[in-house]
Amino acid sequence: MRPARPLPPMARACLLFLGGLALLCWLGPLFIDFDPHRPDWEALSVAPGTAGHWFGTDAIGRDVLARTLAGGRLSLTIGLLASLVALGLGLGFGASAGLAGGWVERGMLRLLDMASALPFLLIVILLLTLFERSLWLLLIAIGGYVWIDLARVMRAEAARLRETPFMLAATAMGASFGQRLRWHALPNLMPLAVVYLGLILPQAILVESFLGFLGLSVDEPSASWGTLLSEGVQELDGAPWTLLFPAGFLVATLAAFQFLGDSLRDWLDVRDEARADVEQAAA
Repeated sequence: MRPARPLPPMARACLLFLGGLALLCWLGPLFIDFDPHRPDWEALSVAPGTAGHWFGTDAIGRDVLARTLAGGRLSLTIGLLASLVALGLGLGFGASAGLAGGWVERGMLRLLDMASALPFLLIVILLLTLFERSLWLLLIAIGGYVWIDLARVMRAEAARLRETPFMLAATAMGASFGQRLRWHALPNLMPLAVVYLGLILPQAILVESFLGFLGLSVDEPSASWGTLLSEGVQELDGAPWTLLFPAGFLVATLAAFQFLGDSLRDWLDVRDEARADVEQAAA
């Protein structure tokens, strides 16, 4: 039996970077002397490295480094929680559709087609505009936006599992739909769903940043990366560092998540394992 393949170097590097970034965002503000929400009226729009402000300050003297780390903590938290909401929706819906088969599967696929045809981001903006903004509404809105692709992947994999010998045996032994879903489908789909979580998480962070840029995310004085980008654009002429540093953190985070998802998807691809077994047997 061929030993388990080690984690790809790219995946290890991305996990190390993201873990360090998460620790920096969560613990970094504890070691910074400046409050991210308190203005310093004697240090307005100072350049990076001046008076202990390593990333400079904004127009009202707030430390950009402290605000960037605090914004990253908020963006990562909202992105992760919204991705977990999308994971629950996509995994449950897709697994149920693929395992049911027949007209039930076709009907649920039509619902997915209808949902993907809607201008969902505009609906999210409308909901956040009309109703009082809250963390739960934000999580449901973002999770409801990014769950559709995950549901399609889970449906296809569940349809494949439906025809496997162990699933046919469970059906022949009288296992109900709920038992087959809970005992067989979901445990086999979970690894792929976790890998796909690495692909939808940056999408959730990007959507939250977009909403924050429009002023539809969290309320003041809290600020996410999107909120900081919106403030940085207004100060671009006099203090460009207020835009560059939060934008750099956001781009690096999204790129790391994207590379991590691609690496894990290739690592767990059963077709690669089967192809490697064939090559090994031929050798």
